[in-house]
Formats: sequence, C-alpha cells, structure tokens
Amino acid sequence: MVNTVPFLSPHPTHVMNVKTHCGNCNLRDLCLPIGLTEAELDRLDQIVKHRRRITRDSALYRMNDPFVNLYAIRVGHFKTYQVNANGAHHISGFQMTGELLGMEAISSYRHQCNAVALEDSEVCEVPFSDLENLLKDVPIMLHYFHRMMSHEIAQDHNAMLQLGNLRAEQRFGAFLLNLSTRYKNRGYSATNFQLRMSREEIANYLGLTNETISRLLSHFKKMGWLKVNNREITLLDVPALLMLVEGK
Repeated sequence: MVNTVPFLSPHPTHVMNVKTHCGNCNLRDLCLPIGLTEAELDRLDQIVKHRRRITRDSALYRMNDPFVNLYAIRVGHFKTYQVNANGAHHISGFQMTGELLGMEAISSYRHQCNAVALEDSEVCEVPFSDLENLLKDVPIMLHYFHRMMSHEIAQDHNAMLQLGNLRAEQRFGAFLLNLSTRYKNRGYSATNFQLRMSREEIANYLGLTNETISRLLSHFKKMGWLKVNNREITLLDVPALLMLVEGK
C-alpha cells in the first residue's frame, strides 16, 4: 500500500490508493510488450501508482480537459465521442479492457473527445511525463508504444473507410466481427458476448439510424447468423458474416 493524496477530479470518479504491480497483472500480455526485465517492470510500477474507479455514465475526462495521464482500462467498457458546434454527439469509438485511453491528446496536450464509462469501470493512471522518461530508457517499450499508436491510427482509418464505402448491413457485420475478435484476444468467447453499448450508441457510431439497427438485427436473426437476447449476442455463422462484410 502506498500513501498518496487522492486526485481531485471534477467528474464523479473515485481514486483508489492501491499500488498496482504491472508484472503481476492478469492484463500484462495485453498492455505490455514481451521481454521486459524485472528492473524495467519495477520502473513501470513506480509510474502507475493509482487505479481509478469510474461509475457508469460518468466521464473519465472531457473534451478540452488538460492532458496529464494515459489510462489503461483494467475493468469495464468506455465510449469516446465528440460534440460539434451544433451540440450533436458523434461516437468515435468503444474501448474495452486492456486498451489505452487518452492518446488523442498527446499532440495538443488537450483531450480531443469525451471518454465516458458504459458500465462501472476501473482504469490505471499512467502519468504521461513519467512514461516519456521511461520510454527514452527502455527501447522495447518505446517500440511497443509506437505500435499501439500506429494500430489506433489504422483502426480509425478503417472505421472511416467502412462508414464511407460499406452498405449498412456490412457496417453492422464488421462491427460485430470486430467485437468478436477483441473479446477472443482477451480470452473470452468470440461468439457469445454482451453488448455494453445501446442500440442508439451503435447507430450513432456506424452513422445509421436506430430503426436500421433494429431492422438489421431482425434480418441477421432471420438469416440464421446470430441470436439476440436483450443485449446478449450469439454469433451462429461467423463465415457468413465475413462473406457479407467482404461483399461476397
């Protein structure tokens, strides 16, 4: 246990003064590169001092907040969204356990979106200034961090292509397959999972209407591609979904 002064946030969150040991974390394979020495892990442990709990529908940070920390999601799910000049919301992504939040703020040192918990969640705070110093001394972590940033850029690029080029049913199929892959990578079922986001939030993210999402769910069920029980999704025919997304 480490004696610390709780970070006072303007948003309804709770900081836990618990020392986090990255080397013993069950998310280590998701968050950290393979091959770190014990000394390098100890240095990382000295940086990651706080875990923060964020209740459902509460903001981890808001657009234009000063950038201080990156946040590794330890438990739960988030959505990130922007608000345009007319006050309309546009969801830019859904994040889950093992992923980083806040990288969009590195260039401007101001957050470029809002990050809100979709359920009661928990994150590890990673002070960016301390992380920068560590990356200078540990090349394997610097390389891994660059790969993570590149992956995020590629994901954003693919999402833009999907919204611009795919039909509605292809967008929705790609969305389900993306969730399937991400859950599989975390050791969960690739074919049975809960949607943590609402249908309205999915529609917003995919640039569709709520009615279209409901129609697509009914169509996918009729085709025998999936089962739906409230927010529980069971994928019954992944190859068919892949063929749909690929336009075959």
